[in-house]
Amino acid sequence: MMKISLSCLKHNLERAMLPQAPEDEGYKPACVFLLLFDLDRNPQIMAIQKADNEGYPWRNQVALPGGHLEDRDENPLNAAYRELKEEVNIPHDHVELIGSMGHFQTIFHRDVEVFIGLWNGRSDIRFDASEISKMVAIPIEHLIKTHQEGNFSGRQPDVFELLYPYDDVTVWGLTAKIFHFFIETTLPCFTTEGFSLK
Repeated sequence: MMKISLSCLKHNLERAMLPQAPEDEGYKPACVFLLLFDLDRNPQIMAIQKADNEGYPWRNQVALPGGHLEDRDENPLNAAYRELKEEVNIPHDHVELIGSMGHFQTIFHRDVEVFIGLWNGRSDIRFDASEISKMVAIPIEHLIKTHQEGNFSGRQPDVFELLYPYDDVTVWGLTAKIFHFFIETTLPCFTTEGFSLK
């Protein structure tokens, strides 16, 4: 059984060199939530699979819930909470903020700030099937195993190599980069059967 130390996770994030926003003002700001849940039994990350819409740049991709900042948003964190509610019906008070994981850029000139949150798992998940095909709960133990077997540690593999397959989906692109940074930063905080996964 895998477990995670939240105090270790917060400590490692505070000490990490988080990726920064680009100086290029041509990037459009966006935000996502990396939601952790079921920490006592089988720590997982809640992801979504985008709908199979022809011509949509993110067609069928596995992503994290989130979206673009709007004029009504006070800041990126407010936007991330708003998007959680709008996309998958997870309210603000069901998510405990752990912190920011920094900024990640897409090939479509989006600057995405990633927030890590602890979801209590009690939300009545609902989503628009024209935008999201399904929710994907990915066990962190599986991600770590893929990370280690792929020899991803200590380096940044290119987009063609950095793949995290799980069941009938494969995480790649921006979400894979986010998972890679998350695992590299927080790996010492996970233990399984009494042993650290260093």
